[in-house]
Amino acid sequence: MTTITVVKKHGQVAISAESLTTFGDTRLAAQYKAESDKILYVADSWIGVCGSSAHHLVLAHLLAKLDNVRLGSRSEVFDTFRQLHPMLKEQAFLNPKEDEDDPYESSQITALIANSTGIYGVYSYREVFAYDRFWAVGSGRNFALGAMYAVYERCRTPAEIAEIGVAAGVEFDTASSSPIVTHTVKLIKEKK
Repeated sequence: MTTITVVKKHGQVAISAESLTTFGDTRLAAQYKAESDKILYVADSWIGVCGSSAHHLVLAHLLAKLDNVRLGSRSEVFDTFRQLHPMLKEQAFLNPKEDEDDPYESSQITALIANSTGIYGVYSYREVFAYDRFWAVGSGRNFALGAMYAVYERCRTPAEIAEIGVAAGVEFDTASSSPIVTHTVKLIKEKK
């Protein structure tokens, strides 16, 4: 799958991702594809997407069509992905079914967002979390979370912490590989 991290520290946020795409047992490394960045830039936000390799192009296309993409708070992220869900079904032919007992239709998307208001996570049922320090998604997330926890207090910049998290995913997760891409944004107002 992937390893994507977000970190907030010292008035900045950073998002990092590795570059490998997999199709079952087949690995498509960065040097074999024209676009290997798993992070989209939309509405002054960086969005790291994991899951199906189709998600990146589908999200880029549909978010560009959405009238009012706002990602500046947990509520705005939820509202944007709520508006996006019917578009995913109608225009991209999303299969919204996971399990019979699920309370909601799934968008089948897991994403991390970094922007000047903070760091957010979006999950299949449009659950949205705002994070205060760091988080990770993808198959390498457990390695990334452990690595970032170990270095968070020692490292000065969020980019350094985010890259260490992804590097741990690259080292130990079979579905993650370098190069690592990182984007950093200055926070407009950091909570104390």
